[in-house]
Amino acid sequence: MKILITYDVETVTNEGKSRLRQVAKHCKDYGQRVQNSVFECTLNGAQYAALKDKLLRILNKETDSIRIYHLSDKHSNVIETMGKETSYDPEGLLLL
Repeated sequence: MKILITYDVETVTNEGKSRLRQVAKHCKDYGQRVQNSVFECTLNGAQYAALKDKLLRILNKETDSIRIYHLSDKHSNVIETMGKETSYDPEGLLLL
Protein backbone atom coordinates (compact mmCIF):
# COMPACT_ATOMS: atom_id res chain seq x y z
CA MET A 1 0.00 0.00 0.00
CA LYS A 2 1.09 3.56 -0.63
CA ILE A 3 0.55 6.10 2.14
CA LEU A 4 1.40 9.70 2.85
CA ILE A 5 2.15 10.57 6.48
CA THR A 6 1.96 14.15 7.71
CA TYR A 7 2.56 15.26 11.27
CA ASP A 8 2.52 18.28 13.53
CA VAL A 9 4.30 17.71 16.84
CA GLU A 10 4.47 20.30 19.64
CA THR A 11 8.06 21.56 19.98
CA VAL A 12 7.77 24.13 22.77
CA THR A 13 8.97 21.61 25.37
CA ASN A 14 12.06 19.38 25.32
CA GLU A 15 9.74 16.36 25.42
CA GLY A 16 7.97 17.64 22.31
CA LYS A 17 11.27 18.14 20.50
CA SER A 18 12.22 14.57 21.39
CA ARG A 19 8.87 13.25 20.10
CA LEU A 20 9.37 15.17 16.85
CA ARG A 21 12.78 13.53 16.30
CA GLN A 22 11.35 10.08 17.12
CA VAL A 23 8.40 10.47 14.73
CA ALA A 24 10.72 11.62 11.92
CA LYS A 25 13.15 8.74 12.60
CA HIS A 26 10.44 6.07 12.42
CA CYS A 27 8.90 7.59 9.29
CA LYS A 28 12.35 7.72 7.68
CA ASP A 29 12.83 4.02 8.52
CA TYR A 30 9.74 3.20 6.44
CA GLY A 31 9.62 5.83 3.72
CA GLN A 32 11.01 8.84 1.92
CA ARG A 33 10.83 12.39 3.28
CA VAL A 34 9.21 14.68 0.69
CA GLN A 35 8.82 17.76 2.93
CA ASN A 36 9.86 18.55 6.51
CA SER A 37 6.90 16.79 8.12
CA VAL A 38 5.69 14.69 5.19
CA PHE A 39 6.73 11.17 4.19
CA GLU A 40 5.72 8.90 1.31
CA CYS A 41 5.80 5.20 2.14
CA THR A 42 5.17 1.97 0.28
CA LEU A 43 4.40 -0.70 2.88
CA ASN A 44 2.94 -4.15 3.27
CA GLY A 45 0.31 -4.78 5.93
CA ALA A 46 2.79 -5.85 8.64
CA GLN A 47 5.03 -2.83 8.04
CA TYR A 48 2.03 -0.50 8.18
CA ALA A 49 0.84 -1.99 11.47
CA ALA A 50 4.34 -1.77 12.97
CA LEU A 51 4.83 1.86 11.94
CA LYS A 52 1.38 2.90 13.16
CA ASP A 53 2.01 1.19 16.52
CA LYS A 54 5.37 2.99 16.91
CA LEU A 55 3.82 6.36 16.11
CA LEU A 56 0.91 5.85 18.51
CA ARG A 57 3.36 5.04 21.33
CA ILE A 58 5.22 8.33 20.75
CA LEU A 59 2.27 10.64 20.10
CA ASN A 60 0.93 13.03 22.74
CA LYS A 61 -2.75 12.92 21.80
CA GLU A 62 -3.43 16.29 23.44
CA THR A 63 -0.86 18.33 21.50
CA ASP A 64 0.34 16.34 18.47
CA SER A 65 -1.33 15.30 15.24
CA ILE A 66 -0.47 12.62 12.70
CA ARG A 67 -2.49 12.16 9.51
CA ILE A 68 -2.18 9.14 7.23
CA TYR A 69 -3.49 9.40 3.68
CA HIS A 70 -3.97 6.10 1.85
CA LEU A 71 -2.99 6.68 -1.79
CA SER A 72 -3.88 3.41 -3.50
CA ASP A 73 -7.08 3.20 -5.55
CA LYS A 74 -8.58 0.75 -3.07
CA HIS A 75 -8.23 3.23 -0.17
CA SER A 76 -8.48 6.50 -2.07
CA ASN A 77 -10.89 8.13 0.38
CA VAL A 78 -9.33 6.89 3.63
CA ILE A 79 -7.68 9.47 5.89
CA GLU A 80 -6.67 8.41 9.40
CA THR A 81 -6.09 11.01 12.09
CA MET A 82 -4.28 10.25 15.35
CA GLY A 83 -4.06 12.73 18.20
CA LYS A 84 -5.23 16.32 18.20
CA GLU A 85 -7.60 17.18 15.35
CA THR A 86 -6.26 20.38 13.80
CA SER A 87 -7.96 20.63 10.44
CA TYR A 88 -11.37 21.93 9.53
CA ASP A 89 -14.37 19.88 8.45
CA PRO A 90 -15.04 20.74 4.77
CA GLU A 91 -18.60 19.42 5.19
CA GLY A 92 -19.16 21.44 8.38
CA LEU A 93 -20.62 24.89 9.00
CA LEU A 94 -18.74 27.81 7.43
CA LEU A 95 -19.15 31.24 9.05
CA LEU A 96 -18.35 34.37 7.06
